[in-house]
Amino acid sequence: MPLLQVDDLHVSYQGRTGPVAAVRGISFALERERLGIVGESGSGKSTIGRAVLGLLPPTATVTAQTLRFHGTDLLRASERSLREIRGRRISMVLQDPKYSLNPVMTVGRQIAESYRVHTRAPAAEARRRALEMLDAVRIDKPERVYDLYPHEVSGGMGQRVMIAMMLVPEPELLIADEPTSALDVTVQAQLLVLINELIARRGMGLILISHNLNLVASFCDRVVVMYAGRIMETCRASELDRARHPYTKGLLACRPLLDRAQADLPQLARDPAWLDGPVAA
Repeated sequence: MPLLQVDDLHVSYQGRTGPVAAVRGISFALERERLGIVGESGSGKSTIGRAVLGLLPPTATVTAQTLRFHGTDLLRASERSLREIRGRRISMVLQDPKYSLNPVMTVGRQIAESYRVHTRAPAAEARRRALEMLDAVRIDKPERVYDLYPHEVSGGMGQRVMIAMMLVPEPELLIADEPTSALDVTVQAQLLVLINELIARRGMGLILISHNLNLVASFCDRVVVMYAGRIMETCRASELDRARHPYTKGLLACRPLLDRAQADLPQLARDPAWLDGPVAA
């Protein structure tokens, strides 16, 4: 049984002139693997992650033939069941995660609180686990950082703190929405190595949502390419350079080249047929 099964997922919002489709007929199955979801801004990538966790606003309409996590029907589950799944079994790192932290609580207390909410552990154990997670995400002097407020830590450290908070309950699935956004390349690499180590050690599944084709191709096992709320193509990450759909080829062609000079960066020419036309398997 797949860790996560998604069949014919649709998400729409009510607009002034009628429903606006954000996700249209998305289907995929996730094992305990690293799945990358790529595409332009507005293609529906983040909406998928929020739909899985039931985090979309009341204005959103979500339907699917199947939206199942380890045998649990996420569309028909009670709010109590979803609260037990969120964080404890499925965690999500949001874009610019540092700004998702509570500004009036120390970072260590927030990690400890996340652990206590899901495990009912005593305060002393929660503090110990928070310190262990700060150490696991390669933060020096975790005892000192534990007592810092979010505004007192750097962007890279804030990213690590948020990842620690999402991983401390030891979830089965991590949804990471641009977890390395706004970080320099060196820090990005360190965070990805860390996430990969934790996934391998704990046998987790990962959905990595990103604009960075090179990152996804080198880090993930499979890649889903989205455009206008639809999946254009699914392929092995190692075979992304041999993509077949014109949209995927266009995205790859727009990447800047470092090995030779370019007078101008190519521009993606969009075909209206992509909105409802055939997709590449």
